[in-house]
Amino acid sequence: MKFGSVPNPETIDFSLPPDHADTARVLGKNKGKGLPNIYVGCAKWNKQDLKGFYPRGTKDELAYYSTQFNSIELNATFYRQFPYEQFVKWGEKTPDDFRFFTKVPQEISHFKRLAGAEFPTQQYCKAIEGLGDKLGCVFLQLHHYFGPKLYDQLEQYLSEFPKTVPLAVEVRSKDWFDSTENTDKLCGLLETNNMSNIITDTAGRRDMLHMRLTSTTAFIRYVGANHPSDYYRLDDWIDRLGTWIEQGVENIYFFVHQNLEKESPLLSAYLIEKLNNNLGFNLKVPDSGDQQMTIPGLGK
Repeated sequence: MKFGSVPNPETIDFSLPPDHADTARVLGKNKGKGLPNIYVGCAKWNKQDLKGFYPRGTKDELAYYSTQFNSIELNATFYRQFPYEQFVKWGEKTPDDFRFFTKVPQEISHFKRLAGAEFPTQQYCKAIEGLGDKLGCVFLQLHHYFGPKLYDQLEQYLSEFPKTVPLAVEVRSKDWFDSTENTDKLCGLLETNNMSNIITDTAGRRDMLHMRLTSTTAFIRYVGANHPSDYYRLDDWIDRLGTWIEQGVENIYFFVHQNLEKESPLLSAYLIEKLNNNLGFNLKVPDSGDQQMTIPGLGK
């Protein structure tokens, strides 16, 4: 993911800001129910991007990927509509506990900007039914020009979105974050509809690190900068996730990106090891494949 990339990541203050006060209030609805459901994965499964991850001779990349991770952020659905049968095939290649987190097509979010998008939305929601129980959560990424002036379009779209399909929303226009009034309006809408406010941790857009949850599901898109600081940033996330677990978070969806995606499995392995050791989870730690980069705290 190139979004938010900077030429000199060492100049960025990567510390996590404090939580918004509403986060504890929202999470309190689920407090005391034990460890949450947790899904950690990458944004792609192809060999071209995840260089060195697959053992030599791997013929089916998704089938192998799903033995190493329990989820995938499926960005392929952003670029075109796939038929129902394709989702069935993807689902059949993966274990029962694997989940797909599919992105709303750009036809809806970027070309139509949600206006008059009833038919493509119905088409998309019908197609992803092919995943059955393996559908984790759908996420809607709005165009960076989609700002508060289009609030009415967003409100109508979210109110009409099928309630049987879990949805998370990522806004990118800086105008949502420049005004408390605009931010409160957006978060109120998401909370009313029980939809998640995606947190994006990327070097060049620290404003998107709002730390404000609008449901008991935390959806995090973490973008590393192919820099040693990527790992230490994850240490801070472990601490914050621990706090949210104590407060009652029900689901954690954490997807690891990189400016150059080949190191995403290494970052993910580091994160999963910390989740297991520090927070009591029992996730499989992905194999490193042919990659030989030393991971702080884990070795090779």
